[in-house]
Amino acid sequence: MRFRDGRHGSLCDEPSVTEMRVLFAFVSNQKEELMAVTVFIRYQLDPFQRDAFAEYARRWGDIIPRLGGHLLGYFLPSEGTNDIAQALIGFDSLAGYERYRARLREDAAARANFTMAQEKRFILREERTFLAPVEGTLDRCALMS
Repeated sequence: MRFRDGRHGSLCDEPSVTEMRVLFAFVSNQKEELMAVTVFIRYQLDPFQRDAFAEYARRWGDIIPRLGGHLLGYFLPSEGTNDIAQALIGFDSLAGYERYRARLREDAAARANFTMAQEKRFILREERTFLAPVEGTLDRCALMS
């Protein structure tokens, strides 16, 4: 894991972890609450256009939070299959997700990002799965290294 200031570490051993507790935890007023809905997006990519997808993902890094989604992250493959990327976006409810989708349709930057993806054709297939967390299983740090 690479932190904003360039350090490397894990989610469990760094003191500035609060903003990094990415897997299904939502930080609000310095209190973690489970997100009611997490959207898991699986992308099949043109493996020769990974850089284009990375730019697409970076743009969502600004857009998604501004429009009401809790961006847990976009992930490119580092080993194994070279054409599958994933994203996780959390919402407080399905209604919150629907409000977010309505904002996406109206937002110029979001529309421009969708258009760029369509024109460059680096996303071959996209699947969405809506997940609910299992209580007691989230954000569990290793007890041994």
